[in-house]
Amino acid sequence: MAGDRVVAPSAEDVLALVGRAVGPSEWLVVGQDRVDAFARSVDDWHWAHNDVEVASRGPFGGPIGHAHLTLSLVPHLFASLVGFAEGEDAMFYGYNRVRFPTAVPVGSAIRMRADLVDVVDIGGGEQLTVDLTVEIDGVERPACVAQALFRHYPVRAPD
Repeated sequence: MAGDRVVAPSAEDVLALVGRAVGPSEWLVVGQDRVDAFARSVDDWHWAHNDVEVASRGPFGGPIGHAHLTLSLVPHLFASLVGFAEGEDAMFYGYNRVRFPTAVPVGSAIRMRADLVDVVDIGGGEQLTVDLTVEIDGVERPACVAQALFRHYPVRAPD
């Protein structure tokens, strides 16, 4: 079962997230349709991702998701773990480090855990430094380990 979503509606609540472990998120299936859509969006048609027949004879026994597809899902997975005041969100700011210890087989499910290692006031918002681990269902080694930076600003999307 996934962990409860943490909601920090005020700047003080956001700053108090430091040291907090959150997750895991719900499982998210990485199907061939998602892999193909990602390939279309970034024009990366490597056989290991998009040619099921050739990939079945390759080193992974079938197609795998792009490493950058896994990484691109981090903001979505993070938003499922941490929320802010209604209508507010955190903007993805960057990564300090990223590694991909294990390939994600197409058809498998991933989820994320996160440790909020630092939260600082940046004047008009907060910067969150988050150690994250993307897990693959049934696989011991993670798909991705990274340290991500998010910035929360107390602004809502315009109507």
